[in-house]
Amino acid sequence: MRDETVLTTWVLTDGKAGDELQALSVAEALGLTPEIRRVRPKPPFAWLMPWGPIDPRERPGAAGSPLAPPLPDLLIASGRRAVAYLRFVKRASGGRTYTVFLKDPRTGPETADFIWSPVYDRLRGPNVLTTLTPPHRVSAQRIEAARARPDQRLARLPHPRTAVLAGGNSRHHRFTDQDIARFTGHLTTLAETGAGLMVTASRRTPAALREALIALTSRHGGFFWDGTGENPYVDLLALADFVVATADSFNMIGEAAVTGRPILVFTPSGGHPKLDVYMDELKSHGIVHPFEGRLVGGPYEPLNSTPKVAEAIAQGLSRHRRALGLPDLAFSLETP
Repeated sequence: MRDETVLTTWVLTDGKAGDELQALSVAEALGLTPEIRRVRPKPPFAWLMPWGPIDPRERPGAAGSPLAPPLPDLLIASGRRAVAYLRFVKRASGGRTYTVFLKDPRTGPETADFIWSPVYDRLRGPNVLTTLTPPHRVSAQRIEAARARPDQRLARLPHPRTAVLAGGNSRHHRFTDQDIARFTGHLTTLAETGAGLMVTASRRTPAALREALIALTSRHGGFFWDGTGENPYVDLLALADFVVATADSFNMIGEAAVTGRPILVFTPSGGHPKLDVYMDELKSHGIVHPFEGRLVGGPYEPLNSTPKVAEAIAQGLSRHRRALGLPDLAFSLETP
């Protein structure tokens, strides 16, 4: 018999790192440990996403199905390919599963019980919450803990310490040779003024950019995380006086906004209208500034949307359970 006092949770995506990260961050902010389910629809069903049906090869009962029962109490999904699977679970559970979708599903606000959507998307509705920055795993508590126990690899660096968050090539951005030269040239200017550079790269960072950043930090006594030892990502943010981030990642800039430190944004070749709206909003709040080789900007009230998203989900799920005659549950929500 099902224990109605124990909440079961799925995070459902196609495995894309950014989508899964956002969904996991919300679950963690609710104090939940979700089960990760990944969908892998194949053509022609993948071509029909998000409007078409699920791939029947992934139906419940099929070997390795991402929808293998029992169905969860809470489903947090993200990504175009996950939409049909969320709708399937919503129907199959008879509406018992409380469904959450992160970002615009493109199929309307009725797709899920609750939707988080960034302000630069047009989706609106009574069950839609919009925030300026996306949900992520960098909480105020983690930042404060890192400041209280500073990573000695970074604490030795001189002020102004500058965290450098280097992304890479994406669907909308490309680091050309000229972009790499311009970006590293600006960073060299900072290093020559005495700034302590704390650099991390991503899996998408082109090899040429990665090598240039390694050489730069080696020449000027900075820090480059080469993958050895504990990942210092949160420590970089916590100990930074300024943050330099590349514009190819909405998440990266949103994470940096938790620090309350000025964010200097470098834009490689390409772009997207949604990114322009996002940056304009952040600029209007005094959070981001163009990166041109100078440290500019002042402190601001740290911005973290994750607790707000988690609180809205907790309230909606509680209403949903009461309507079904199920016991209410307490959540260990993180504070902003």
